[in-house]
Amino acid sequence: MDKDLGYYAHRFRTLRVNINRGVTPYQPLLLLSVIELIGQNYIQENKIYLTPELVSLFVKYRSQLSPSHYQADLAQPFFFLSRVKNAFWHLKAKEGKEAVLDSGTRLNSVPLLRRNIDFAFLDEDLFDYLKSPISKNVLVSTLVEKWFADQLKRVEKLIGVNPFDHISYSDFDPGIERQLPLASELDVNSYKNAIEAVRDTTFRKNIVRLYDSRCAFCHLRIISLDETNIVDGAHIKPFSKFKDDTYSNGISLCKNHHWAFDHGWFGIDENYRILIRQNWLTESASQGTKLMREYHGEGIILPHEDEFLPDLGALEWHRQHWKIA
Repeated sequence: MDKDLGYYAHRFRTLRVNINRGVTPYQPLLLLSVIELIGQNYIQENKIYLTPELVSLFVKYRSQLSPSHYQADLAQPFFFLSRVKNAFWHLKAKEGKEAVLDSGTRLNSVPLLRRNIDFAFLDEDLFDYLKSPISKNVLVSTLVEKWFADQLKRVEKLIGVNPFDHISYSDFDPGIERQLPLASELDVNSYKNAIEAVRDTTFRKNIVRLYDSRCAFCHLRIISLDETNIVDGAHIKPFSKFKDDTYSNGISLCKNHHWAFDHGWFGIDENYRILIRQNWLTESASQGTKLMREYHGEGIILPHEDEFLPDLGALEWHRQHWKIA
């Protein structure tokens, strides 16, 4: 393939949106609509027509995920998505209307589009990625994490599935060429790395967001002007072993306590209280600094919504693995 999955994930994160009336993510909404129609096999070839089905899906997403004070119609993203540098969305003019499209005329209304445009089409590479369930999930996750991260529950209901469900790597087997649009083992490895990078970034950013960018252990919250965060989204059971990226397998920890948790210096009990590993640490501190063992028995910070609480089974696994009483 000429362009890999990481390239399109980056393009999805850097779409052009109107900020004059607040962020109005109509291009992401259009892409979500198209992706849903591809997933339903309604769009089977790389031709995207202005059908009632596409319009209705766009309106569904727009009504739930876009600011209510300004509602653009489908024509604007349908046209302007083709007018960016290195566009992956292209327009095919109707016969005899090529000059209109080439002239740069703004076809930013549905009647104008219907009179002049036959259909839109995607880069072939991107269309192939969207037909594969694995790469489609990566790209949907990228869209949602970037443009609708503060509306996760609403997006889940609209899409019908959790777009951040972890991606299973069991699909990466010797027969991968039959499932993914890749031609060689080197491509498979590159593809897997791209998926893992997007997956890891998505998981960590959203775990931190669920905890208001605070360390669940010490409550530290520091964010720089360039939005670098001292807090990490940590896995309770390691992803390398369990392949579990569900939010309940995550917890927000500053870098010191993330390291300490991963090395079994402390655990968390069934009541979400901190358990310092006994007789394991020798500590000293300057005046005014709290020792780690002084946190023993304190409750951690928790997400506001119960469905995102740390999984008690995962916490028990961590305690048993590190022999934390």
